[in-house]
Amino acid sequence: MKARAPYLMEAIMTFAVLIFVMGIGIAVFGADPHIPMLIGTSIAAVMALRLGHKWAEVEQFMFDGIHQALQAIIILAIIGVLIGVWILSGVVPTMIYYGLGILSPKIFLVAAVLISSVTSLATGTSWGTAGTIGIALMGISQGMGIPAPIAAGAIISGAYFGDKMSPLSDTTNLAPAMAGTDVFTHIKFMLKPTAIAYGIALAVFGFVGFRFSGTEMDVTTIETMRTGLANAFTISPILLLPPVAVIVLISKKMPAIPGIFIGIVLGAVLGPIFQSASFGDILSVSYGGYVSATGVESIDSLLSSGGLMNMMYSISLTIIAMMFGGIMEKTGQLDVIVERLLRLVKSTPGLISMTIMTCIGSNMTMPEQYISIVVPGRMYAKAYKDRNLHPKTLSNALESSGTLTSALIPWNTCGVFLMGVLGVPTMQYAPWAIFNYMMPIVVILLSFVGVTVAKLNPEEKLENIA
Repeated sequence: MKARAPYLMEAIMTFAVLIFVMGIGIAVFGADPHIPMLIGTSIAAVMALRLGHKWAEVEQFMFDGIHQALQAIIILAIIGVLIGVWILSGVVPTMIYYGLGILSPKIFLVAAVLISSVTSLATGTSWGTAGTIGIALMGISQGMGIPAPIAAGAIISGAYFGDKMSPLSDTTNLAPAMAGTDVFTHIKFMLKPTAIAYGIALAVFGFVGFRFSGTEMDVTTIETMRTGLANAFTISPILLLPPVAVIVLISKKMPAIPGIFIGIVLGAVLGPIFQSASFGDILSVSYGGYVSATGVESIDSLLSSGGLMNMMYSISLTIIAMMFGGIMEKTGQLDVIVERLLRLVKSTPGLISMTIMTCIGSNMTMPEQYISIVVPGRMYAKAYKDRNLHPKTLSNALESSGTLTSALIPWNTCGVFLMGVLGVPTMQYAPWAIFNYMMPIVVILLSFVGVTVAKLNPEEKLENIA
């Protein structure tokens, strides 16, 4: 029997079950998203069988889905190695040390954004930044009489800027993988809209910060962290060479994998020179990650990171999510839903807006930012391709909404985490997480003037078809 095309209600039913299982699993039971996603994949497989597909075909659909994410999986793996090596060699500690040095009473809110940005760029994690540097900054803000929601908004804005723009971030690698482009192309295309949203956030916090410019500030916690970093690592401007080199390689259009590998090699060379690290130490942190033991809790929490094994959480979720996406895509279940949605949009700005709204809806109904990138990414990839749009147009929309709006939803894993570590209810800090909600707005507005829209040139179009 030949397999038939799905009806709209059948495709909706598959998504409805996934949304239900994800919502209950994450929001009610606090489970990680992996098993709920696997359950959703099994439901998609059952629907595929109902449509007349053989099990061998369903398996191939899953394999095809995983194959589309193989580059991202490889990059995530070597990013884990990079983080471990860069911490051991002192690269990440040096970036954080200099970042903490910019703190000033007169510009506390702006400094909080900048410090959180530098830390998140260096580590690739908004959660790690908020849970370490963020807690320290919250304590300082209380001593200055700055309302906690405003301080939390500044910290979150900076943390998510770094998470969005850092090549070390899992979401920054996941978004281009779902769209069909590479991480360096993705980051370069995000620069203009991100700079505008970031500039707006800095301007607002600079204006608000004048109210508190005359107050005294206790920087004991920050100085303790800087002293702890200086005692545990040799801090040197030379250690900024690896990240600078990676940035230069990005600008020279080197592919992501060799570019990141060169960053690892540079860190491995500098580690023995500046931190007296052995080759065995480098091998150890590359696999299991760096374990910090400075005695300063905030530093140890932030720097105990990296390594191949620590990326398995993201890698395994990506594999499972792409199994689901492969089935939904190959059976036509995505097509029938997207076709109905696209009836509502006629223009490219409309398509970008629809993508962003879908990501926000995913963050609300399947409250996990990874899923809000993967599912909409696979939903709309063909629609962007059919309109001759470069995949970076899609990856920018995914990252600017899927990653950033997750922090604004109280029952999303990100909203729950940030509320817990910063001690401020999500709905209180959300109005001050300016960068997070300005980013999707800026992307939509700039799409009308073509800034966040990129067409495929003839050569790229041939590669995309291939």
